[in-house]
Amino acid sequence: MPTYILPGEPTGKISTEFQGAYFSPAPTGSPSKHAILLLTDASGLALKNPMIIADELAKRLERDVWVPDYFKGRPLFPVDAIVQPDRHDAKLTIIEWLRFIISFVVALVSNLPNIVRNRPSVVDKRIEYFIAILKEKRQYETIGAVGYGFGGAICIRFAATNLLERVVVAHPARFTLKQLKAIKIPTSWIWAPEDFFFPESRRQQVSDVLFKREGKENTVKHGLVGHYGAKHGFALRPTPNCKTQYDVALNQIEAWFTPPDKATLRDGSEIHFWLRRKR
Repeated sequence: MPTYILPGEPTGKISTEFQGAYFSPAPTGSPSKHAILLLTDASGLALKNPMIIADELAKRLERDVWVPDYFKGRPLFPVDAIVQPDRHDAKLTIIEWLRFIISFVVALVSNLPNIVRNRPSVVDKRIEYFIAILKEKRQYETIGAVGYGFGGAICIRFAATNLLERVVVAHPARFTLKQLKAIKIPTSWIWAPEDFFFPESRRQQVSDVLFKREGKENTVKHGLVGHYGAKHGFALRPTPNCKTQYDVALNQIEAWFTPPDKATLRDGSEIHFWLRRKR
């Protein structure tokens, strides 16, 4: 099925001063002291959805939100390269699995040059530089990040550094146990029960590694939240069948970056309250 495109049009702008990143400013009218990086999936800025979400987060959090173009205009995959079934109420059938695997393999082979050009080690250096120029030119006091898929794996790697305050990891791409164990800042995880890239065994590993630290000296808080009825990609590319899960995931992101003294409970968002208490 084709990718579901979120309604509306981006209200921010592409900034040539900041390497072609999309910028959605805080709505306060005055310079923001805090910023959020929205790290895209493998389709980068070719997909409109990250920019729509950036606008919404900027409005809710009253912070500047940036969507860096770390693929340099050449994302790993076209927007509709990988077939995702429009079914969120049951396990995939054999035919659906085959279609997904075939589309994924074809996308890998046909886009191999872009994959090599944008391998993680290269992309990480671009993001490090992007953060450096943000701090130099904008003088932000804190920078957080939310990442989807490919961007989620980036968040995991950067959670081992001192460059970010806290991150949200949404249905991430592959990462290593070593990278998971190196995390040292607060993380909130968004996951779907049906996820080829982030299966149940991997989610259990995340829980075992991160939550067993809690209560010990110098530990930080984490949140690991399942959104039942959803599949990989739902928090960025929601189909009409998982709009509720998408909305709750967006509330989860908002909660993670909202100071406890400013947090307010959105209607129907139990997860918002749970995360606020966890902090």
